[in-house]
Amino acid sequence: MLNFLIQDGAEVAQDLEPIVEEKTLSIMDLLMTGGIAGQIIIAILFVLLFVAVYIYFERLFAIKAASKMDSNFMNQIHDHVSKGNLQAAKMLCSQNNTPVSHLTEKGLSRIGSPLEDINTAIENAGRLEVYKLEKNVSVLATIAGAAPMIGFLGTVIGMVLAFHELATSSGQAEMGGLAEGIYTAMTTTVAGLIVGIIAYMGYNHLVVKTDKVVHQMEATAVDFLDMLNEPS
Repeated sequence: MLNFLIQDGAEVAQDLEPIVEEKTLSIMDLLMTGGIAGQIIIAILFVLLFVAVYIYFERLFAIKAASKMDSNFMNQIHDHVSKGNLQAAKMLCSQNNTPVSHLTEKGLSRIGSPLEDINTAIENAGRLEVYKLEKNVSVLATIAGAAPMIGFLGTVIGMVLAFHELATSSGQAEMGGLAEGIYTAMTTTVAGLIVGIIAYMGYNHLVVKTDKVVHQMEATAVDFLDMLNEPS
């Protein structure tokens, strides 16, 4: 009988326990409840993210197009040059429209000059082609460094506002509201880090792709000069 009363009392006590509702937090809630300062910072980070993604894909497609090269290109150039048909060689270069073909065309236009002059002309043309490949890539590096700092700025502003509220309320500020303001402010740092990581990875990937094209250009320039050095 005693055990029955104890069990019954435990069940009643359990029924009387307050039901704790699990509080969910969505990303949109974080973005929209961060105050004006936080929303401005988030908007800036969204713009930076859009710019980073646009530059990445635009440069990626451009570099891929620049890296496409016919494996038989230099053999055809060699055949035309050996036959003295420089016009056909230049026509072949203009049809390919790649950095490698541009360098080769520059070298063809200087045939008859000393090899040192031809080498200098190819190097100058190579610098111009590399500049074209790296167009706007430095913006990705800037975004990768600036986005986390902008996010941290938003967090600092949010913390300042939260503690200002605590100070003006003589220490009587509601802790729930204070904590909500703090974790909302931290979202700007999270957003800044996400944008920075995306931009940093995109920048490094483009650098690797660009280096491959540069090595391809250097190898072609060496092959072209070797071709001119061949005995007649």
